[in-house]
Amino acid sequence: MNYRFHNLLGAPYRGGNVVITQNTQLISPVGNRVSITDLLKSQTITLPLQSSSNIRRVAASPDGTFLLTVDENHRCHFINIPRRVILHRINFKNAVNALKFSPDGKFIAVAAGKLVQIWRSPGFKKEFFAFELVRTIADCEDTVTAIDWSLDCKYLLVGSKDLVARLFCVEKLKDGILNKPFLFLGHRDNVVGCFFGYDKKNTDQVNKVYTITRDCYIFSWGYSGNNDGNSDENDEGNSEPASPGTPKRDGEGNVNGESLGNVKKRKDFDGKDLGEEGYLHKRKWELLRKDGFMQSPAKLTACTYHRGLDMEVVGFSNGVFGLYQMPDFVCMHLLSISREKITAAVFNESGNWLVFGCAKLGQLLVWEWRAERYVLKQQGHYFDVNCLTYSPDSQLLATGADDNKVKVWTVSSGFCFVTFSEHTNAVTSLHFMANNHCLLSASLDGTVRAWDLYRYRNFRTFTTPSSRQFVSLAADQSGEVICAGTLDSFEIFVWSMKTGRLLDILSGHGGPVHGLIFSPTNAVLTSSSWDKTVRLWDVFEGKGAVETFPHTHDVLTVVYRPDGRQLACSTLDGQIHFWDPIDGLLMYTIEGRRDIAGGRLMTDRRSAANSTAGKCFTTLCYSADGSYILAGGSSKYICMYDVADQVLLRRFQITHNLSLDGVLDFLNSKKMTDAGPLDLIDDDDSDTEEGVDKQTRGKLGYDLPGSMPNRGRPIIRTKCLRIAPTGRSFAAATTEGVLVYSIDESFIFDPTDLDIDVTPEAVEDALDEDQPNRALILSLRLNEDSLIKKCIFSVSPLDIPAVASSVPYRYLQRLIEAFSDLLESCPHLEFVLRWCQELCKAHGNSIQQNSRNLLPALKSLQKAITRIHQDLADTCSSNEYMLRYLCSSTNK
Repeated sequence: MNYRFHNLLGAPYRGGNVVITQNTQLISPVGNRVSITDLLKSQTITLPLQSSSNIRRVAASPDGTFLLTVDENHRCHFINIPRRVILHRINFKNAVNALKFSPDGKFIAVAAGKLVQIWRSPGFKKEFFAFELVRTIADCEDTVTAIDWSLDCKYLLVGSKDLVARLFCVEKLKDGILNKPFLFLGHRDNVVGCFFGYDKKNTDQVNKVYTITRDCYIFSWGYSGNNDGNSDENDEGNSEPASPGTPKRDGEGNVNGESLGNVKKRKDFDGKDLGEEGYLHKRKWELLRKDGFMQSPAKLTACTYHRGLDMEVVGFSNGVFGLYQMPDFVCMHLLSISREKITAAVFNESGNWLVFGCAKLGQLLVWEWRAERYVLKQQGHYFDVNCLTYSPDSQLLATGADDNKVKVWTVSSGFCFVTFSEHTNAVTSLHFMANNHCLLSASLDGTVRAWDLYRYRNFRTFTTPSSRQFVSLAADQSGEVICAGTLDSFEIFVWSMKTGRLLDILSGHGGPVHGLIFSPTNAVLTSSSWDKTVRLWDVFEGKGAVETFPHTHDVLTVVYRPDGRQLACSTLDGQIHFWDPIDGLLMYTIEGRRDIAGGRLMTDRRSAANSTAGKCFTTLCYSADGSYILAGGSSKYICMYDVADQVLLRRFQITHNLSLDGVLDFLNSKKMTDAGPLDLIDDDDSDTEEGVDKQTRGKLGYDLPGSMPNRGRPIIRTKCLRIAPTGRSFAAATTEGVLVYSIDESFIFDPTDLDIDVTPEAVEDALDEDQPNRALILSLRLNEDSLIKKCIFSVSPLDIPAVASSVPYRYLQRLIEAFSDLLESCPHLEFVLRWCQELCKAHGNSIQQNSRNLLPALKSLQKAITRIHQDLADTCSSNEYMLRYLCSSTNK
């Protein structure tokens, strides 16, 4: 019952920028949450942290330990990624369009509106207010759009919408020197990106500046003069006359690749003041070349630069991206991802992978440009997820949505591995067959399709004589009969799975058949309809409706308890009725109107407490043992009830995202104006922010006049709930995506990870102090085979269960490999088998959920056990008669 948020599926990316840490960890915002994808292990997790609204910008520290997120309400979270906790919070006054850590991780540059604020980065220590504002730069005339640090953390390059890029010095200058920025002028549109270029011979020294504009042009800036740093500096110092009447050129000088390094050395060690010419922003920069990307009328929406490779990647609003070698502007690749705007582009640290994001499609791609292949290609559903179902072994999860697609996900990794797009209308219901390799889907296009998960194809299609819209689906336990309920004709169609032939049409309902399920124990089909009835049908005998359970309100859904001795249905008045299907008696009733009551919509004229809309359950799901039931509907809550006592056990709030409608119980009266609520007044600029195109209902083709009264803000609701057959997790299809809640602890913080002294001596000390548990974990961390085996044998047989249960999951594979190796040569057979047994008891569910990752180690263990079993069996069979003789002789 202790379910916790585990992962978010169905929406890999929804807007904002993405970052890569430690060369392989891809961090992307998903609504008001953050997902981290391991590109080597092909595994994604979603942090159990929420912002107050959709995340707009993220930035990671250079070592990948800290993460900074800023949402649409300008609220910032400072997160410790390994520990998965929020360390500090701060609220910026203006919208943040750019965010970046300094290369040494000590400072954070924040572009808040027209201001550039430099904050000192908080650390691990506890402070009352950890953020310290070091400097505020207010030279920009319009919104700042791009920021880049120099490697020595002394200079900042800032691009803004006033068509100017500025070079600032972060440090305080000597007395008498004006600390004014250098202005890079000549742009005709907003500056989307600005980057420092470095000398290839000495990669720490700046010798170029690149600025990229929205109208698809790149400007390359350099310093005038010779390549020799000292002569260039001296010449410039002698030839530059004082011009007090022109402050823009006052103190400007010349610069080259070596001057910055020399200046720092002289200043730090010799104590000499080099004057204004020693500073980068006081040098004389000039335009070397201006190149066009030739993509008009498209606009440039995303760009990134890799200083080691001197390469530029740009993405455009028409879905095209280009890879260019600088400074000669040689096009390496020019490819199209889609027809929608690319909103994010980033290099990994080594420069071999490119990451692209498309917010409108919910698409995230990682492309290896040298081999020209995809490392990662994930795309969420374009519209809301309508239905989902678990496979019988709980390892796969299938989802169907309004975008006519069926996607199948691996629960342990969070990745979609196949997408079926043959349906031509919304997918309304899904069902996994008992063999685990066949999936059924029903759609409003009038077809029920069967999918083969071996060959990834549609191997059978069930249709009707005249077109119908299917909204419910069921299959019997044997998998021979398929049934589907309709929205328009109020009928139930029955097909044969083997032949695909229509067997029967069940009539009798007077409303749409939204609930359909077979009894788990017999061949009775149960259906629920908006005609206020639940009907039981004997499909195989062909007798029609066997029994009818009447209700006072429309019945929305029906489910069976796993043992088949009880069925539950929810009605429009917010009640859950429990029936005995054998005796036909009403057993219990749960009144859930107060429990499911959600927040207030922006268009509601009544408060949340007085509103009657949405106070009913549209989806139900029994637990694996049938002791409790989960219920969800058009609300921000999922309710868990105890069936026997009819009491509310727990209420899950699926999101705190204020970007969605229906989250707040009370609307802010300050936002009420004479023209109506501020949130409903369309004051957005038609030109959306570059790179922050939000994936909302208003952007998805539904913005016809009068069709979206709340300006396209999605309304929070739960459309489908399913508990895994193992009972260890459940999934909810919500507006935010598919939320997976699990009992299993997905994240275990291992204190030994913080130990610096993980040495063989530490293992020996732990053994001497009679701490076999700690000794085993330390040896597993060291990955020394001899130490691991020594620690295994140091555990007494009575302590094996306790030690086995305390081993972290991450070390299971190494431990199983050690056992398989021991079985090959070790004489202590019973001892090792006892270890294997206790390990399976303690971690059986984790091993099952991640069997694909552990498969090599498990197979080697199985091979070793099978070989020993065969040797023992051969020995015993050959000695069987001798043993019988000895036994009989001893009896005499």
